[in-house]
Amino acid sequence: MIPPEKRATIRDVAVAAGVSQSTASRALTGRGYAAEAVRERVQEAAHQLGYVPDAMARHLKQRVSRSVGVLVHDLRNSFYADLAAGAGNAARARGYTITLTDLGGGATDEVEGAEAFVAMRVAGVVVTPGSAAITDYLGRHRVPSVEVDRQFAPATCDAVVVDNRKAAREVTEHLLDLGHRRVALLIDETDWTTGRERYEGYCTALEARGLEVDRGLVVASGWDVAAAKATATTLFASPARPTALFAANNVLAEGAWRAAADMGLHIPSDLSLASFDDAPWMTMVTPTVTAVVQDSVAVGEAAVTRLLDRIEDPAAPPRTVVLAAPLTVRGSTAPPAS
Repeated sequence: MIPPEKRATIRDVAVAAGVSQSTASRALTGRGYAAEAVRERVQEAAHQLGYVPDAMARHLKQRVSRSVGVLVHDLRNSFYADLAAGAGNAARARGYTITLTDLGGGATDEVEGAEAFVAMRVAGVVVTPGSAAITDYLGRHRVPSVEVDRQFAPATCDAVVVDNRKAAREVTEHLLDLGHRRVALLIDETDWTTGRERYEGYCTALEARGLEVDRGLVVASGWDVAAAKATATTLFASPARPTALFAANNVLAEGAWRAAADMGLHIPSDLSLASFDDAPWMTMVTPTVTAVVQDSVAVGEAAVTRLLDRIEDPAAPPRTVVLAAPLTVRGSTAPPAS
């Protein structure tokens, strides 16, 4: 009997089954010969003892890991939580597990997260990068990686992204088609491919209609709901208030929604609101919110699939997978009041 505070070892299983450690190992892993009766006896002993294989020790011995690292920007954002769920789905389907690290909204400890993955000898890493530093670090340590959601190293690293420009252009065109001419863009950054490409899509739609981009209607905000709400409140209090707002992600959209509610602005009669990124709350409010729907679970699945394909074919050229992000029109957008 194994004391409750002690974890059963392969030696304990071998003793209980009356076989050698090497035979017990062959019986449990299926690698090498073990008679069927012996295999059953060893498996029963392992079950009775609650034996769990030491994955780290096995990886060190075999120099092969069946775990992939997943590093995301902020799990408080449903987009990243769903992306991680998709990554887990794809990993399990191919016999891998994931180790998840959340940066909590910051990018300063990206390389620390990468260092932990290297120390754990993961097979590869899926990352939502804040800079090129993390993929550079992983590359120097010969750890395969895939950038997801945004891209910093297209020439050297695989990536899975959505078509940000096209989707942002479609949102803006939708608002223009409704008759809006003062369409504001609430955006958190333009340094990353996500923000930059969404800004470019917004500008392209305006310019295609012969409209100049009004820099006063392109408003930068902080990262969280409170900051977005404060920024939107200032924008909505302006004498030249926009009649429509395109929020460049779901967090910004929530801040704008809360600002409008606090100021007594009615959506969509006083203000049309559209979001890049769908979020669960957007179909729970009245009116429901027009949004670009990124299938973030599918994004995570595609990223892990690309990573495991890279592991199997390390010499293949870098590939960027671009997924569609369709616009779903709901009740939050309507023609401007006359």
